[in-house]
Amino acid sequence: MATARVPRSPSELLRLSAAEADDLLEHLERWVPVRSPLVEIPAGTAEEAVVFGDSHGDWRSTEEVVLRYREGDRCLIGLGDYVDRAPEDCGAGSVANGLYLLGLATQSPGRVFLIQGNHEVVRRIPAVPHNLPEEVDELWGPDSTRYDRLLGLFERGPLAVTTSNGAYLAHAGFPRGKLPDPWTAAFESPDDERLAEITWAECDASRVRRGAALPWGERDLEQFLRATGLRIMLRGHDPDLTGRPVYGGKCLTLHTSRIYERYGGVIIAHLPLRSPLRTVADLSIEHLSTEGRSYPVPR
Repeated sequence: MATARVPRSPSELLRLSAAEADDLLEHLERWVPVRSPLVEIPAGTAEEAVVFGDSHGDWRSTEEVVLRYREGDRCLIGLGDYVDRAPEDCGAGSVANGLYLLGLATQSPGRVFLIQGNHEVVRRIPAVPHNLPEEVDELWGPDSTRYDRLLGLFERGPLAVTTSNGAYLAHAGFPRGKLPDPWTAAFESPDDERLAEITWAECDASRVRRGAALPWGERDLEQFLRATGLRIMLRGHDPDLTGRPVYGGKCLTLHTSRIYERYGGVIIAHLPLRSPLRTVADLSIEHLSTEGRSYPVPR
């Protein structure tokens, strides 16, 4: 059975011996699905998707996300950045958070989709901080192969996800300019510039500027949605936009980590999969109880 050796909780993962970790990595390498760069989720997959943003090693919040996913007819979509910057009370949180989510992908490969963020594509475009290598060594001793194997598992995730009712989900952005025919080919074998557009590019409504890719704005998003027939975008990456619909309700940014809660809380989105989408107002936003204080629900 595919789930036989996957620990049930992140805290259990932190107690694995080096030999047990190697055994788990071997198991995940056998069962974690290798996704296409762009995955479409059909309407028949589930009633709705639970979508979470950057979790950055905050496995305590991730556990709450998973509880929501397991209630009812739902699938789970992560927007990337599962590692690095872990809260202090999570220990080697990048490792625990990442392995926990990868384990879920082996249990329900047709319902769990882990999009790559800029902290998962570090072998092509470096990211700072990058705490994952130190966390792996801290838990199981110096052995670079474990780090490489873990990154290889993250790299099996898609760069973006679409839904049949018109949602586009990616960590940061989308292919810019004139798209090929079919437009989905823009995601196949992307060069570093294209990869940066998808995993690194800021929304120009954000104050953040990292410099890895040019920011995109409302006109760019409108052009992309018009060319693809999609209706809305869900993303992470820019913490200061957490929970704030922008561009006439066509774009919403999510973060699901306590390290960024000051910007708008620890939030997830409930994305319907079987009803038409017009704006992000057709979604519902939920704040998790891991927040240190209460935040108003974004409108």
